Amino acid sequence: MSGAGQQREESPSADRLPFASVFESVLRGWAFNARSAVGPCASTDPGAVRLIWLKNIGRDGAIAERDPGADDWRSEVPEHLRLRAGDILLSSVVSGRPKAAVVREVDLPAVAVRSLLVLRPVEPLTADHARLVLAFLRSNVVGSLAVGSLQQHLRLSELKKLELPNDDRALSAALTDLSVAEQRLGGWAAEAGRLANSVFDDRSTGSEGARRRIIEAGQVTRLRSLAAAQLDDPGFIIRTRYPYPIALRWRNVEAQKTAGGQDDEGKEYSAVLEAAETLLGYSALATVALAHEAGISFKAMGTLKRKIAGGIGGPGFGDWKRVLEQIGEAAGVSDLPPEHPLHDLAALLADDEAQEACQSLNIKRNGDAHGRTHVPAVSAAKLDEAHSSLRLLIDRALFLADLQLLEVTQVVWDRHEQSDIVTLRRLMGDHPVVPTERIRYTGPDRIAPILYLADRDQGLHPLGPFLTCEKCAECAARSVFHVDKEQGALLQKSLDHGHSYPYRSDEEDLRAVGLRSAGP
Repeated sequence: MSGAGQQREESPSADRLPFASVFESVLRGWAFNARSAVGPCASTDPGAVRLIWLKNIGRDGAIAERDPGADDWRSEVPEHLRLRAGDILLSSVVSGRPKAAVVREVDLPAVAVRSLLVLRPVEPLTADHARLVLAFLRSNVVGSLAVGSLQQHLRLSELKKLELPNDDRALSAALTDLSVAEQRLGGWAAEAGRLANSVFDDRSTGSEGARRRIIEAGQVTRLRSLAAAQLDDPGFIIRTRYPYPIALRWRNVEAQKTAGGQDDEGKEYSAVLEAAETLLGYSALATVALAHEAGISFKAMGTLKRKIAGGIGGPGFGDWKRVLEQIGEAAGVSDLPPEHPLHDLAALLADDEAQEACQSLNIKRNGDAHGRTHVPAVSAAKLDEAHSSLRLLIDRALFLADLQLLEVTQVVWDRHEQSDIVTLRRLMGDHPVVPTERIRYTGPDRIAPILYLADRDQGLHPLGPFLTCEKCAECAARSVFHVDKEQGALLQKSLDHGHSYPYRSDEEDLRAVGLRSAGP
């Protein structure tokens, strides 16, 4: 292991690194004398080196493209000051947030001038890690180190005391997505502005022609705006981005809320309770599957397995609730990587407000199941309370929109590329009929045609046999099932519409994970 690697292991925390373990040196920009004999040269002259000034670096971290005709080329640049690909340029003169950029091969040969610092990495940073370091260097934390009255300058002594962010692929991917979104939305805004400003530019078409051109050319822009506006509606996100069983149940809640007719409150009340149980059931079963994969066990998980393996009745709302309450304290969870989905699932019921909402729904669900509630005559206050509790929990489960439910239908090994060609469906949103995709998978483990959870890093976690997918024997809809029990008989029950029938898959899969007792 390299010296840099050893230093990184000694970092004070998992998400922070000492400055010296990331950058081996900090160089000040070239303070050449513009009046000296070292004059400008042409970009085509032998040994010509471009000067990069603070003004050449944008707030977005982009280094302006080279201008061969500019007076920004010198031939007598000291060799030790010449930039290398991967160097990070940081403004030493700060006004607001600092500027920072990474040097690319296309920017070379070059030298940083005066108001820039050159941070040279101990070893090349990955693109993801460099993105995080740049974001940190542009932050107010670094900007606050600048001192001075007329001009504020960064002090190297204070800069070198900083701890820098460690490599975090999930955070880096989120920053990339934000950057892409910013550029895309900015492009759309600019396009809309150009169209609006050009309405009377072309005199040859006349007012009617201009009108038609703006209406036709602006149609896509208007549709983009309408689609983006829907994302401000949380219900739209749930219907389109949550895992299929939850999204479908939520759509049923919204449909009942707006249906109109006799017994509306009762039907909506039932839809709310069913949606709540599906949300909790899906989350709990995913939790158990992920815990099993990670070799983690806890009391509620064992109780759930024993109930299915040897009990008379199957799991219910209370079992789902206990799984989600206990996973956060289970031994081994804290040792998982920060981006592991179990951390998000453990946070779902982690505070008093969520616990109260879940308990309220649990009581209502039990009352409904045991006939203690006259559903057709449920009060408006009780319905509002149930709806508010569901909404709180489903909003807390927004992370599920990032954890994609995948149905792998076929896996073919490509011996030439040494990878799997995987055929799959993304079961996200409120419709079971979704396009089939093919991807190339090069992960460490072979995969099978079962359900998987894809995490934010696109790692695949098996959900079977805790959750399975097949065409429902009763309604023929593609459905997500879990193992259930009724009077000792083994069943499979749909999370999305509630149909159940005798278990049809291989029971050996259940025995392998403790959901079926050993023996015949």
